Amino acid sequence: MQSNAEAKPSVELRRSGSIRWWPVPVLLVLASSAVIWIRSFYGRQRQDQYIATANIVFITILLLLLWCLFFSRLKWKVRWGVLGAVVAAILLTPALFRIHGVTGDLLPLLEWRWQTRRVLPPNHLLSSAPHLEPTEPAQLTNDYPQFLGPQRNSRLDGPRLARDWKKQPPQLLWHVGVGAGWSGFAVAGRHAITQEQRGEKEMVICYDLLSGKMLWSHGYAARYFTTLAGEGPRATPTISRNRVYVQGATGILTCLDLTSGQLHWSKDIVQDNGAHLNEWGVSCSPLVVDGLIVVSAGGKNNRSLVAYRADTGAFVWGGGDRGAGYSSPLLTTLAGVQQIIIFNSGGVFAHSPADGAVLWKYPWPGGHPHVSTPLVLPEDRVLVSSGYGVGSELLQISRNSDGKLSAARIWKSNRLKAKFANLTYRDGRVYGLDDGILVCLEASTGEQKWKEGRYGHGQEILVGDLLLVMAEAGEVILLEPTPKEARELTRFTALKGKTWNPPALAGEFLVVRNDKEAACYRLPVMKQIAPDSPVPSGQVSP
Repeated sequence: MQSNAEAKPSVELRRSGSIRWWPVPVLLVLASSAVIWIRSFYGRQRQDQYIATANIVFITILLLLLWCLFFSRLKWKVRWGVLGAVVAAILLTPALFRIHGVTGDLLPLLEWRWQTRRVLPPNHLLSSAPHLEPTEPAQLTNDYPQFLGPQRNSRLDGPRLARDWKKQPPQLLWHVGVGAGWSGFAVAGRHAITQEQRGEKEMVICYDLLSGKMLWSHGYAARYFTTLAGEGPRATPTISRNRVYVQGATGILTCLDLTSGQLHWSKDIVQDNGAHLNEWGVSCSPLVVDGLIVVSAGGKNNRSLVAYRADTGAFVWGGGDRGAGYSSPLLTTLAGVQQIIIFNSGGVFAHSPADGAVLWKYPWPGGHPHVSTPLVLPEDRVLVSSGYGVGSELLQISRNSDGKLSAARIWKSNRLKAKFANLTYRDGRVYGLDDGILVCLEASTGEQKWKEGRYGHGQEILVGDLLLVMAEAGEVILLEPTPKEARELTRFTALKGKTWNPPALAGEFLVVRNDKEAACYRLPVMKQIAPDSPVPSGQVSP
């Protein structure tokens, strides 16, 4: 007969062997299979896949917890310990972390809750790098006076950029801390102007392009903030002649003097037009047309797209009745008719610059933000694109015998879903970020030529035959796109952290920013010596 001492190990052994471990690998295999299926086949956009994956992870953890508590046969002290650890994690996570915005794929960005957020005083300039004048004489022959460049198409003819930034590194001229916001820079001469949130004020700040010194600032009481959208103004200023036109995130449209920053006039376009503030704020960059300032207000009763007199701010005309989107108006000529195109909450609308009358319209799926500016292509065609799984459509604009304009679809594709990146066109091909991955489409057919390079939800500028990409993570990439491949040439890290702001390239001066910092780099360019016109030693010709 066995003693109690001899029997105890065998009892413990039987108890250990009786633990039901088999549900654990079964649950993990099922969860892994579900995630693989989701990433391969589920949804039209990565955001749907991320949300579905998060749900699978949550359900798997819940099932594992239920197994541990009721079906595992583990010792009760182990079960209670696991339950306590899970509850502690649930309670501690919001106590330790807070959400500081989201990525372009709507993944939350976490920061420590005790981390102090920097609030810059209105006239404070925070420099984290020495201000350097260019090592060679500067030729300020090119301006970048508005959103997406001189023609609002993310395209520049020059300069001819050098193709290897390791052999010829970009020169950092200045690097400063800035207030929050998703505005880009507008550049005219040595004036580089952007918008920032500083405390409870929206600020328009003019920096010296070559030194980064603050030349002037103008502020007014306004603040826009949500957890998802972030904080601060998000439209890029527009420079025309000696005036600066700025649209704030809460709807304040302002006209300032370019040289001094003196206020000429101000309007609240949301209140003035009976509109309402969008979920992500007002992001329309003002358009200057024949002495008028045109913005997307989103009001009803012919107050969707509105125009104010550039010199006085007096209301001139309004047209349409759809709510505002997040796109900016664009002036173009299609089917022989000059028109202003806007991508609003209802779709693509074309308005007469003379009186705001709607010339043609094309409906677009709702339920998601309309952001990317429509791209005008040759032969009276317009390419429209949006994210959230919708894709792109090429429209043909025609005029009938009565002189009326209409839009008809040529092709539709989900190969290019521009969430808030803007598109570019060259030599029959369209380039854009499809949910963060660079894509080339044949413009006439919508056929995908290639898809490569994950750059996130950033922005791009076509400079001659090269593509300059500002990645969401703060890197600048130079590519030579061909019909067969992207052909990445070189890159460098310009900023740190999420960068949604559009870059500006004025000559060889690249001005970039995000919601925390701004910098100006002088990009190396190809040296050209024209016949009979020698370039002086050290002089760089664009």
